[in-house]
Amino acid sequence: MVARLRVSGAMTMRLGALIAPSAIGSNIDVMFGISGCLGEMAELSRSPRRRAIPPAQGCRAAKSGLEPVIAAQRSTGMPYWLHLISIASLAIAFACAVGLAVDVALHPQKMWIMNLVWPLSALFSSFLTLAFYLAYGRATGNRARKEKPFPASVASGALHCGSGCTLGDICAEWLAFFLPAVAVAFGAGWLFTNKIFAIWIVDYIFAFAFGILFQYFTIAPMRDLSVGEGLVAAIKADALSLTSWQVGMYGFMAFAKFYLFANVLGAELRVDSPEFWFMMQIAMLCGFATAYPVNWYLIRAGLKEKM
Repeated sequence: MVARLRVSGAMTMRLGALIAPSAIGSNIDVMFGISGCLGEMAELSRSPRRRAIPPAQGCRAAKSGLEPVIAAQRSTGMPYWLHLISIASLAIAFACAVGLAVDVALHPQKMWIMNLVWPLSALFSSFLTLAFYLAYGRATGNRARKEKPFPASVASGALHCGSGCTLGDICAEWLAFFLPAVAVAFGAGWLFTNKIFAIWIVDYIFAFAFGILFQYFTIAPMRDLSVGEGLVAAIKADALSLTSWQVGMYGFMAFAKFYLFANVLGAELRVDSPEFWFMMQIAMLCGFATAYPVNWYLIRAGLKEKM
């Protein structure tokens, strides 16, 4: 009993050292250090009669194994809390997207393109899209669903537009990342001093193309149009909506890159970081906000179908 009290006291001192002000520089240090100590406590509880291993051993092992990860993260200049929040937000959004993909496979939408719209929308708005889908979007089989309120129809139209923008932006950002010549072709280094402006041109082209394609597969079947007529109608219906979405997205990403990260955090916002895609999630929500009134107008004017 005395031995166990001594070990517990030693581990308490070790935990105190981990969360002392001098050690708070790393949230991950604290998390994994405490994990190692808790592992030792679990080992003691399973073997009360056996002499325990040195109490600090698990803590040292946990921290030494994590040191390369901590060093790499510190080199980026990103705060640990932002890194962890970014990963959590992306993981939740991905889980919602997978759940929606499974559900629309089991309950297909009347318009097949919506089977893509819902999971793609969840990539940036996660549980918000999930809740909206369950309230207004889920196919009900033979049961009649109440008519969707007009504000909800507008939101569906904005998400329909935004899902194409989301897919286009994802493709364009990674294309420019893996093939830097793409950004150069659109002005990086010779037209723009910052390559982000060249990449935004690529983003817009991809977002516009996917958005019009998504709208074509909605409006052409509903109006029984030919390919040419359907494309013209799709451009009339969604060109303004797509542009307004991208304006909102660009506005927030400019704020994040040139002020929040450059001046406040002192870190570079890179495409291959969770923080970049977390900022893109917020930027897409800003795009939704700027596209919503435009979709309201387009639907009221009869240029875009209610969804």
